[in-house]
Parts: sequence; C-alpha cells; structure tokens
Amino acid sequence: MGLSMSKNMTQADWRQMLQRLIKAEMSRRGVKYQDLSEKLAEVGVQQSADNLRNKVNKGILGADLLLQIVFVLNTPQIKRSEIVNIFDAMGIKTE
Repeated sequence: MGLSMSKNMTQADWRQMLQRLIKAEMSRRGVKYQDLSEKLAEVGVQQSADNLRNKVNKGILGADLLLQIVFVLNTPQIKRSEIVNIFDAMGIKTE
C-alpha cells in the first residue's frame, strides 16, 4: 500500500502526531508524567515529569527517548493504521 498524501506533511504535523500518539499510549495505561518519569528512571533514564511534559507537548523527542518511552510503556506495537487514524483526526488525509 503506497502512501499518497493529499498535502505535504510538515514538521509540525509530524510533531503533533507524535504528541497524540504518546499521550494515547499513556492514557491507555493510566500513566501520568510523574509515573513515566519513574518508569524511565528504573531503566536508567533521567527525565523529570516537567521535562517529559514539555517534550511530549512540543512533539520533540530524540529517537532514543521515543524508544525508551515505548519500552517502559510496554507498547506492543505502533501500527501504521494508528498513525493514519491520528492524521485523519487532525484533518490530514494520508490516503
């Protein structure tokens, strides 16, 4: 299945998608930012709750922190269809 965009995706669009994706994963598990900070600390990653909140709200994370968050939240997988659904909810048609 090819990816045909009805508009050029901007960096801001991708950041908003990332923000929504992480917040959805946190919500599914009932995890608050303080909880996330503590879970990350358990694997040796020092990030304050406020720092995490700022990074997630801006949608600006390094790849390493994104993978660490996915790991500690025990996210089984991130499906392409979920990303498409988030973009659809943002009013961005991807197909």
